[in-house]
Formats: sequence, C-alpha cells, structure tokens
Amino acid sequence: MREAVAAAASEIEAGGAETPMLDARLLLFASTGISAEDYIRDPSRSLSDAEADRFAAFVARRAAGAPVSRIVGRREFYGRDFRLGADTLDPRADTETLVEAVLKSIAPGEAPRFLDLGVGSGAILLTLLAEIPGATGVGVDRSLAALEVARENARALGLADRAAFCCGDWHSAFDRPIFDIVVANPPYIASEEIGGLARDVRDHDPLLALDGGADGLDAYRRILAELPGILTPGGAVFFEIGESQSEAVGALMKDAGLALDEAAWLTRDLAGRPRCVTGKWQVRRSGAGMSRSKKELGSAPASG
Repeated sequence: MREAVAAAASEIEAGGAETPMLDARLLLFASTGISAEDYIRDPSRSLSDAEADRFAAFVARRAAGAPVSRIVGRREFYGRDFRLGADTLDPRADTETLVEAVLKSIAPGEAPRFLDLGVGSGAILLTLLAEIPGATGVGVDRSLAALEVARENARALGLADRAAFCCGDWHSAFDRPIFDIVVANPPYIASEEIGGLARDVRDHDPLLALDGGADGLDAYRRILAELPGILTPGGAVFFEIGESQSEAVGALMKDAGLALDEAAWLTRDLAGRPRCVTGKWQVRRSGAGMSRSKKELGSAPASG
C-alpha cells in the first residue's frame, strides 16, 4: 500500500493537485475500505487485483482534475458525512459560515421552521436540524436527482422525520408565510465568469448551481421578490454571497423591505471575506397589532 500511495501521489501531483499525498491516501481508503488506522498499522499490506484496479481508476480521475469528494461521492460538512451526486453542489467549508450565522441567531429553546432554497445535498438544512433540537424544515430544489440525495442524507442522519423535500422553482410551491427562517446558497457567479472558475468547480459542480445570470444576482432578485409569501412576520433570511457582492445584495434586501442590523447583517468567513448576509422581514404596525398591507405582500407565488 505504501508503494501504491507514493506512486499515486506522484501521478496526482503531475495533474496539478496541491495535496497529492493526502489525496492519494484518501482515495486508497475509499477504494479499499481500509481505515487510516489500518494503513498506519500495516502499510506494507498488498492490494488485491480488484483493489489495485479500483485505486488506479480513482487516481486517474484525480490526476485529470476530478475533486476527491466527487470521486468518492461524499463530503464532510460541519463534522457530518454527506453523500453527493452529480446534480448537487459540493458543499465547501466557506458555507459553514452561513450555518454559524444562523445558529448564533437562534435563542435557546427555539425550534424554527426552515426553508432551504436550492437544497442540493441537504448539507445546510440537515446541519441546522441536527444542531437545533425540534427544528423542522423543507428543502426545495429543481433537480429530482438532487432531492433523492438529500432524502438519503436525511435518513442517514436520523432526520427524516423533521425534514421534507419538494421539487420546485425556488419557493413557487408555497403560497403562504409559514417559515421562520429562509436559507439559501443560490447560484451567484456571473455567467461570463464561469469559464474562469477553478477546474474542480467549473467542470464538476452543476452549472445550475453556479450561474447567477449576467451580474450574478438573478437568484437573489427572484427570491426577494416573493419573500413576503413564505416568510413569517419578523422572520429572517440568510444568504451566502460571493466575496464582492455584499453591498449589492444588501441593497436588494433593503429594497425588498428587509431590515439589516448594522452590527450583524454581514458575516465573514475564516479568510476574512464577506460570505453571508442576513435580514429580518419587517411588518407594519397598526392599531390592531402587527399586519402587512396588500401592497407590502405583493403577488403571492402560485401553488406548485
């Protein structure tokens, strides 16, 4: 195994990977079923012909630019293991910033109703449900294949009784405000910038999850325009954003009637880059209490 890993690391490095030895070991574990402990204990163990062939196939894909997570079909996110599919975005550590921002906003004992728009593998929604006892949520995606992956992850994490999934175009399946928190990591890459993305993203993440239109903001506009039809009074929306989009998305949120807390509306990732923005849905006070006018509500999305 040690010799196989060394040779694989050289092949992977020639393909331009930054962590060839780590990648080689991870692919060895995935292709043989052995653990890191097994490898440390007996690195001289020989591979069977079937194991060697499977390992070689994995290494060839990595050398050609496929991410390790795509090859093994899994990704760790917020300490949990998530299955991936061809129609799901590969969740990155940067997205954990959004999860952290949501968790910090939840008071002890609260059990919000979540809506995750563009749920993909379910990494965001299922992480929030796992971290918040009693919380429930619905994940929406246009891809049936992605929803099957999300359902499988919900079952594997023991969350199937608190998570539901719906195929639809953003929130078109809902016609009344029933969610306390909306979360989304929408496509936010400008169309003309797709070709310049890193190879592991450009060639392996679904285009539907990347392309945000001419300026990268199409999805935000669409979601915000119909937000009154799904978000409860006083509810909040949390968006992941590109590092240069905070001002533009913040302006769209204000125009939509969301209140942005000056001290907390923007959250930066571990590299210090803007990564998540949040706003609360404002309601109009009247003598009868909290209400929203018909004009404020706008046109409700059609039921799907």
